Amino acid sequence: MTDIAHGTQVELDDTPRSTLERVSDWVRANLFNSVLNSVLTLLIAAGIVWFVFPLLRWAIFNSTLMAESDRACQATGGACWAFLGKWGAFLLFGRFPAEERWRPALVLVLFAAMLFMSARRGTGGRTLFAMWVGGLIVIFALMWGGFLGMPYVETDLWNGLPLNLILSLGGVGLSFPIAILAALGRRSRMPAIRWLSVAYIELIRGVPLITLLFMASVMFPLFLPAGVSVDKLWRAEVALMLFFGAYLAEAIRGGLQVIPRGQYEAADALGLGYWRKMFLVILPQALTISIPSIVNIAIGAFKDTVLITIVGIFDLLGDVNNAMNDPNWRHAYWEAYSFAGAIFFAVCFYMSRYSQRLERSLSRARPGGRRR
Repeated sequence: MTDIAHGTQVELDDTPRSTLERVSDWVRANLFNSVLNSVLTLLIAAGIVWFVFPLLRWAIFNSTLMAESDRACQATGGACWAFLGKWGAFLLFGRFPAEERWRPALVLVLFAAMLFMSARRGTGGRTLFAMWVGGLIVIFALMWGGFLGMPYVETDLWNGLPLNLILSLGGVGLSFPIAILAALGRRSRMPAIRWLSVAYIELIRGVPLITLLFMASVMFPLFLPAGVSVDKLWRAEVALMLFFGAYLAEAIRGGLQVIPRGQYEAADALGLGYWRKMFLVILPQALTISIPSIVNIAIGAFKDTVLITIVGIFDLLGDVNNAMNDPNWRHAYWEAYSFAGAIFFAVCFYMSRYSQRLERSLSRARPGGRRR
């Protein structure tokens, strides 16, 4: 080929490069492109070898899958996964009647299906809302029972992972309307509404969650009339709803403050009233901006549901602690807490990845939006 500018011949290599050559070039360009990066790469590789190989020996190669107690596993020096074979169903579903555990198992499948469908492109708006409303109705029908031949199950027996999902998703979902109203109220020009919103947000954010749970579990029943009672589970749900509503309100208020003044003026010029302006123009943009903060609060809500064990409601972690009381499996704590930790990590990681995809999708959908 002739270089027109200089009148020279330039040889071009059109030979297709193999995968190994491309990988080798990437490694040299990214991992060994300087002395410092080379040293760091070697140190990290040594750390991985030092940590991963013993972990694989413990978790896989020397593990025990069948045993009557943890003492039978100690001879191999590996993980005692036989503990999960013995107590796995109890860890997931707790004291839910054994012959009816297909119901909470189906609840987990429904939750997974709804979360998966929510992450699919094209699923949104009324379809998404109807799916979640219908799915939650089916979920509560399965957990309660009392019809179609399914025996009634008291909420005291709702344990394990389904309870974590019900409390966290229900707490965040039900707190969303409260959060929106509190965020708008804090920016209101009416002093009474603004002061009430500020009082709610600052009072709830000024106390730890465990305080609200104790008040809902111990103090609230003292103020009820004689003969009136509210189930402990729903009292805890209300406490979670109020707690996360205050934090969501501040996240949404942060998004509202970023909206340019021109958006308000454009909505006013169209003759939109206050509520139509907020729900059609301002809030969609504010919620899009607030997605990282909202998802962060949702992840924290899922993890904070473990605190309900303190008020006598047993979630996944509470079931793990109860299973560890078995004298035959008291030394299987690594396996038990690794199992619980893996579940919590999987759910939180999925929510994080979904939020990033949603944020990119909404960013591209906005005028002038760009892919990040």
